[in-house]
Amino acid sequence: MITLYHCHGARSFRPLWMLEEIGLPYELKMLPFPPRVFAKDYLALNPLGTIPLMIDGETRMTESSGICHYLGTRYGPTPLIVGLDEPAYGAFLNWMYFSDATLTFPQTLVLRYSQLEPEERRNPQVATDYAKWFLGRLRAVEAATAKAETLAAERFTAADIVIGYALRLAETIGLAKDFGPNVAAYWQRLQARDGYKRAVAAENLAGEQQKVARRS
Repeated sequence: MITLYHCHGARSFRPLWMLEEIGLPYELKMLPFPPRVFAKDYLALNPLGTIPLMIDGETRMTESSGICHYLGTRYGPTPLIVGLDEPAYGAFLNWMYFSDATLTFPQTLVLRYSQLEPEERRNPQVATDYAKWFLGRLRAVEAATAKAETLAAERFTAADIVIGYALRLAETIGLAKDFGPNVAAYWQRLQARDGYKRAVAAENLAGEQQKVARRS
């Protein structure tokens, strides 16, 4: 049984969504955010204290987009993964890495310096600068979704899951109002997927059952 450690709205939503799209059985362990502060026992499992942590037998992984790639290749074949023999393989990998390194990174600084830090340590200038960084990099998604409904191989793939999470986070931290029309329509399509809806429902149910509150 795959075990996924998750916080409401965190990057661990990527592998949660991937698990639901593939239809794999899993156990979802909810933690308060940030777990390194509010769930000290978790550090024994993941010394970084970060989310996600996925355990699959002897395999332990902490990178959300990498976990999605692992799940699709380890438990495939699945159309969610673009194969080596497909022309879109390079584009698929580029989106997989772009999702966290380029899109989610600046969002974490917006979140930190606008919401998570104590009032005296918050920095509106940092939050504004990195919000502009994120929106500037989002132009790549705006351009790609002007030409197609998905990002790679003319079908829904793990690339859409990992980029889709960045859009979910943007909505959470108040940046979705600045989406271009193509990204806004793309985000609506992603939210309409049954796999996405199941992942949100699983997150909410596990939080209620395990009595872990949402991040305020």
